Amino acid sequence: MLDRNATTATTVVPQAETSPTARRIAKTILNGFDAYFADFQNMTLGAKARFETADWLGVLEAHTDRLDLYKTKTQQVLKLVRGVTSKDTTDLELWREARTAFAQLVKSHINYEIAESFFNSIFGALFEHHHIHDRNMFVLPSRRLEEKPVPDYSIYITNAMTEGVEGLFGRILDDFAFSVPWENRQRDIDSLVRVFNEELMPVLGCPLQAVRIDVLESVFYRNKAGYIIGRAIGPGQTLPLLLPCKNNEQGGIYVDTLIWETSLASIVFGFTRAYFMVDTPIPSRFVRFINSFLPGKNIDEIYNALGFNKHGKTEFYRHMIAHLRNRDDQFVVAPGIKGMVMTVFTLPSYGVVFKVIKDRFDRPKTVTEAIVREKYKLVSRSDKAGRMADTQEYTNFIFYRDRFSDELMAELQEKAPSKIILRDRLLIIRHLYVERRMKPLNIFLTNASQEDIEVVMDDYGNAIRQLAAANIFPGDMLLKNFGVTRHQRVVFYDYDEICLLTECNFRKIPEPRNEMEEMADRPWYPVADNDIFPEEFRLFFTGNPAARKAFESLHSDLYDYRYWQRLQEDIRNGVIADTFPYRNSKRFER
Repeated sequence: MLDRNATTATTVVPQAETSPTARRIAKTILNGFDAYFADFQNMTLGAKARFETADWLGVLEAHTDRLDLYKTKTQQVLKLVRGVTSKDTTDLELWREARTAFAQLVKSHINYEIAESFFNSIFGALFEHHHIHDRNMFVLPSRRLEEKPVPDYSIYITNAMTEGVEGLFGRILDDFAFSVPWENRQRDIDSLVRVFNEELMPVLGCPLQAVRIDVLESVFYRNKAGYIIGRAIGPGQTLPLLLPCKNNEQGGIYVDTLIWETSLASIVFGFTRAYFMVDTPIPSRFVRFINSFLPGKNIDEIYNALGFNKHGKTEFYRHMIAHLRNRDDQFVVAPGIKGMVMTVFTLPSYGVVFKVIKDRFDRPKTVTEAIVREKYKLVSRSDKAGRMADTQEYTNFIFYRDRFSDELMAELQEKAPSKIILRDRLLIIRHLYVERRMKPLNIFLTNASQEDIEVVMDDYGNAIRQLAAANIFPGDMLLKNFGVTRHQRVVFYDYDEICLLTECNFRKIPEPRNEMEEMADRPWYPVADNDIFPEEFRLFFTGNPAARKAFESLHSDLYDYRYWQRLQEDIRNGVIADTFPYRNSKRFER
């Protein structure tokens, strides 16, 4: 239950006596978590070899396998829990004791916070996400993250600037030498030194001797890159120091750029990318390290970026409880054109949107709720290529009813009555998705300057290209289905019509054979469900000639069916495209 007076920092773990049955349940769940965590780490450790051998298809496979691991392990543990006792495992009092016993067991566990989320998953699966209360599960953590005891274990290397900037980067490249040699070590060092001296040092604004460089010992792997992650610490400020490394697929590794800007580092760890593969024996320490140079990023997003998305859900819920306790604004219908499939609402003071599937879809939509859920699952398992918002799925999400505006309550009761439960002061939504809030592209364009129109329409075209290269076709490319982030990146967020690009049949519109066919108000030629006519993409700009002109000046080839057919051929031949969380202008010359 969402407690108005609860603290997100800690709850008191009662030292009450627990029954042998409760202790067996707690031990079974903890053993299951430790087994999950070990398998998670082993899957992750293979990332280095996949990067060095340019096994990009293996990267995609490992990503989906690791996502599936959590569900597999929780199902196994749930079966074991039912087998360790002959007592009724749906007895809530027994689970309250098990919660107490589990909190005692993980008191000295280095990853207790993720273990508690694993406990929550077992409880939620058993009770179908009912009885969500801190008495039964860990709605709140058992103690502050900073209080947990950890062994004397360092996750980063500290570098003083005694050998100068060139010596620093030479040492870093030597420390992180891959099994594959550097393509041109000195060239990369020279590029790193230039950016560090010309761009980063003026921002730090201090003598070189006052700067300290910390570099994480683990490389962060994702898609076709390995990131060396560090921070530059000067008097009163901490800046990112990220070195994306690429494999030239011809026997050499090179550094692609140096990212020191907080805004760009935030995108690297953002919500539109696949999760990193990184050896994290103690994830909380990595979270704190990253948070030190990205203090504005919520820790749930960082846990997500590290691949612990289930615990990220827990941290998001806790963060939202704390936010609601300190604000009095109400949830309202999200601005923009209302969708035909989803009811979307938001809290003005909080940067996410909540999406609820309607009971009945507006015409002409013909998809079913089951299909929509499958589409969202497809996104969660895909390479989002930096162009699709990560979405968290919740069951029986609890709100206080008085925090909902009258308009929003009326819309939920009209459009999705089967999804809501009203209990006294509470509103429970049976199923919803949570996404980062963005400004819909059509709204952004309404008051945009000509310069901004050109920037976002170029990025809109790039978004379509990069999604396609990742084997994703948006289906409905209306401007309202794309959002603009605070970094002016265009991101797709409406998934009810997406499909794999390789499932589409891209065609040219046949030439009419006579005047009757030319004047027909509907296609006179046969059209299958998977037929796509790129020439019709111009219709998405109806009513916005400035946007259409800007788009066509850079991306008119997207109207050509042959462009899409070539992409399909590449994908079928196993070609994995490069996607970068930074613009090409940031890349070093080679």
